[in-house]
Amino acid sequence: MTNVWITGASSGIGHALALALARKGATVIATARREDELRNLAETAKGLAGRIHAEPGDVTDAARMEAIVSSVEAAVGPIDTAVFNAGIYLPVHGEAFDAGAFRKCVDVNLMGAVHGLSAVLPHMAARRRGRVALMGSLAGYGGVPASAAYGATKAALINLAASLRMDLADVGVVVQVINPGFVATPRNAESGPLPFLMPLDRAVERIIAGLASDRFEIAFPRRFALLLKAINMLRFPLYFSLMKRTAGPAARRKGSKID
Repeated sequence: MTNVWITGASSGIGHALALALARKGATVIATARREDELRNLAETAKGLAGRIHAEPGDVTDAARMEAIVSSVEAAVGPIDTAVFNAGIYLPVHGEAFDAGAFRKCVDVNLMGAVHGLSAVLPHMAARRRGRVALMGSLAGYGGVPASAAYGATKAALINLAASLRMDLADVGVVVQVINPGFVATPRNAESGPLPFLMPLDRAVERIIAGLASDRFEIAFPRRFALLLKAINMLRFPLYFSLMKRTAGPAARRKGSKID
């Protein structure tokens, strides 16, 4: 895990993951729209075992993602691991369905990952080695109140990762999906009590341990993941009832999300 590219690195999980990997000696290529935040991140990493190389960019800009990969591969070296973490959560309620919010979620969460994959996978496949991890969510397992757009994009990412896992196995590229539940990011910290809330540092530890393995899914907290998987095996009437009680109140709070 020498050179690691992380999108959505200016805050939350991406920010914490970038610093944690730099502490372990990795060279982290940090991408996000906010250039000032990336500069601060790179400054914070000075003196650590590794370093953080800021490459600002918007994941919805496919050409910029291509340019980042070309620049990094030439100046820093081959990208060994890519973590496509950039994402947004916009509540979409059925009674006030917002196609614009849906489109933004698709553009950032789904197409943002697709643009990154399109840029980096040809290089990894040519070298016959590499690792990519897509930031899914436990919300991608099944419908969650107020998360029609967010959950749909995360479900798509889980499906995308599974397909690529099979396609790329023979060329030495490992594909993984990261499915967090509620994580104590700054946004979720303002949302009141959340079920199975995991501290940010522990979530990052789970991700790093998962990236060091070859397992497909990195899901946490484990009990929450198992509970949601079990609920999704039920008949729909019971599923709807349990989901409203398990994740509904938290999902409906402004700004809170199953990461």
